[in-house]
Amino acid sequence: MRLSLLLLLLLLPGPQPALGMEDDASFPHLGESSQPPPRACPPRCSCPRPDTVDCDGLDLRVFPDNITRAAQHLSLQNNQLQELPYNELSRLSGLRTLNLHNNLISSEGLPDEAFESLTQLQHIYVAHNKFLPRSLRVADLAANEVTEIFPLTFGEKPALSLSSNQLSYVPPSLPPSLERLHLQNNLISKVPRGALSRQTHLRELYLQHNQLTDSGLDATTFSKLHRLEYLDLSHNQLAAVPAGLPRTLAVLHLGRNRIRWVEAARLGGLRGLRYLLLQHNQLGATGLPAGALRPLRGLHTLHLYGNRLDRVPQALPRRLRALVLPHNRVAALGARDLASTPRLAELNLAYNCLASARVHLRAFRRLRALRSLDLAGNQLTQLPSGLPAGLHTLRLQRNQLRTLEPEPLAGLHQLQELSLAHNRLRVGGIGPGTWHELQALQVLDLSHNELSFVPPDLPEALEELHLQGNRIGHVGPEAFLSTPRLRALFLRANRLHMTSIAPEAFLGLLHLRVVDTTGNPEPVLVRLPPTAPRQPRAAGP
Repeated sequence: MRLSLLLLLLLLPGPQPALGMEDDASFPHLGESSQPPPRACPPRCSCPRPDTVDCDGLDLRVFPDNITRAAQHLSLQNNQLQELPYNELSRLSGLRTLNLHNNLISSEGLPDEAFESLTQLQHIYVAHNKFLPRSLRVADLAANEVTEIFPLTFGEKPALSLSSNQLSYVPPSLPPSLERLHLQNNLISKVPRGALSRQTHLRELYLQHNQLTDSGLDATTFSKLHRLEYLDLSHNQLAAVPAGLPRTLAVLHLGRNRIRWVEAARLGGLRGLRYLLLQHNQLGATGLPAGALRPLRGLHTLHLYGNRLDRVPQALPRRLRALVLPHNRVAALGARDLASTPRLAELNLAYNCLASARVHLRAFRRLRALRSLDLAGNQLTQLPSGLPAGLHTLRLQRNQLRTLEPEPLAGLHQLQELSLAHNRLRVGGIGPGTWHELQALQVLDLSHNELSFVPPDLPEALEELHLQGNRIGHVGPEAFLSTPRLRALFLRANRLHMTSIAPEAFLGLLHLRVVDTTGNPEPVLVRLPPTAPRQPRAAGP
């Protein structure tokens, strides 16, 4: 049922014109029809046409019970009705217009399937009833087919959800008390001038998944929203960052638009902005001019996933903590490309075009606060040099690594997780002492390489070891002597047979709980060691 919900709260004395949203031809004023009234007409009501029933202002307390089935337009405004009986409504399947303005109908007076049978209904008027009690603080009309909202419909509500409807523009008469407004998943292409001028308490505004273009916004659209902290304009058709953004913004979501260039002046006043999301736009080599984001002094996280950038943006805010740049076209890292962000804790450069020869030896030298580095999906043939000593997570899967040497990993005493999956590593290409200084490493992923046996001298702190998808055909009795804390071991999809694993291989692994050997040529029986006895705690002094 395609129902255009028109909720009118017109503060006019006396009765409204009967169903005024329709023209005179569809619902004539009383006395204008030359046709005689239909035979079946409720007492005291007027039926000027066979398809029209007008019961305005009759002080009715009970829904009329003999309305013709042919009725298309029914007006019951200005009465005392408290409920709508389902058995009466279900008879009026041809009804197109229903006016219930100014009654006493509450939500309890509406049966669950009140309008289910009214498949032709196009206009309904329910203003000045008790559907929305004064105590209501949140109004959620998401996933209806609302196309228009009239003045004062919702009174003074701090939260309003009109998401997943069919609104084509932002309603210009929303409550000024709103603090949170959900308008996502509509057909909005325009915010009329002044539509948000009274919502000075608004803190969160959700406009994602609409059809907004640059022409649908202007410099005054958000200018009165002096408390706005969260603005989501993602999944629209914007080609530029909107002008006139509130200085109070903490989160600005502009992902999945068509933005090709970021104008510094439009972000210059947002010194309190913490999160800027620009993923999946069309930012190319000149899309982020050097220093364009430098005024954003409080910026914590910058998302640029899925653009067309060929280098790391220059002169970024010094306090930036997370830079997310995967799926771009970055092909090189110079000595000073990351020098402006010494506080960076997370750097994601996965799935770019980085080759080892074009990563400077000192590219990461200033990133002393870096804890997570993702270089997966590039074209690296060797481990980068000069990695920050404070790293906790290093992801290098899906590169072209053939060898591992101890020097690049030296000093990484805090590294807890290392992923080297989907490379071309062989045991002979792993130099002696490679794992020696990784004293805190707990998770090591060497899956989908070319290993023929378990690499020796793995880190003692290791708890999770991924070796699936290799060429391992034998596991000897000393394979895990260096990893007594191992809890999970993945050996599936190798070349193991029933007798490939030495019975003594797992004897010292008292914490081992998971061993996955599925997908090998033959089923492999693994016997886990008994649970380690609980160690008594040393007594205090």
